[in-house]
Amino acid sequence: MSVTVLHSAPRYQAEDGLVAALSATLGDKLLACKEEHGEVVLTVRRAAIDDALRLLRDEHDYQQLMEIAGVDYPQRAERFEVVYMLLSVTRNHRLLVKVSAAENTPVPTVTTVWPVAGWLEREVFDMYGVFFAGNTDLRRILTDYGFEGHPFRKDFPLTGYVELRYSEEDKRVVYEPVKLAQDLRSFDFMSPWEGADYVLPGDEKALTPPPAPAPVATAPAKVEAPKVETPKVTEKPADTGAGEPAAKETAKKVSKAKAAPKASNKAEPGAPEPTETRPARKPRAKKTDGGEA
Repeated sequence: MSVTVLHSAPRYQAEDGLVAALSATLGDKLLACKEEHGEVVLTVRRAAIDDALRLLRDEHDYQQLMEIAGVDYPQRAERFEVVYMLLSVTRNHRLLVKVSAAENTPVPTVTTVWPVAGWLEREVFDMYGVFFAGNTDLRRILTDYGFEGHPFRKDFPLTGYVELRYSEEDKRVVYEPVKLAQDLRSFDFMSPWEGADYVLPGDEKALTPPPAPAPVATAPAKVEAPKVETPKVTEKPADTGAGEPAAKETAKKVSKAKAAPKASNKAEPGAPEPTETRPARKPRAKKTDGGEA
């Protein structure tokens, strides 16, 4: 039993004999032609790119220029490839056209075929540094004014050459040279799945700490009892520390001292007179059952 799979995108495939028809139309302008991954890829001569795209538009109904992209191969003599992506609305088919260029070899502009190519060529120029001869407005479109270099080149540093920040002192955005930290300078291209032969920043927390040493048995320390201070008394004459003459002199003074008077019920002589002058009050009359007495 077969199941029909529905997909929102329409199916398309190259027509039979399309590669032969395109090759015959382009003639000596065509360098290579191949069909792979369901796409037809044409490589044409750089000087004839505008004529080749005009023929594909007028004679094979590739009406729209969808995109212009750049590719960098630093190991090649002509390190850049400019890729034009065409779409045929009537055939429901896409086509890739490529040209090669070096840093000092300009590519003819195709703004005479599709005016929208002006924006797309500016993007390739900004990112890769490819020049397009005949483009009257070839200037940067994605990077800032005064930007140095082309970010999509393989030899362009990941951090760039300058960095910008807002200065509170100058009240404007200022540009400064990039200052790399030491951990960014030692960068390698090793696969993270293979593992490095050194500890990466942050991995030192995951390392297993060495086991603690086993405790060594030691004899318990002797604890001395706290010292209790005994109060000092002088019960004997020898405890005074003043010697025999001082002890005898102290005994004489104690014997001459008067004894304390004894308490008695008699009035002590020389006592002061009472100071109360208030007369005594008369006793109150007793109350009876019928009223006052």
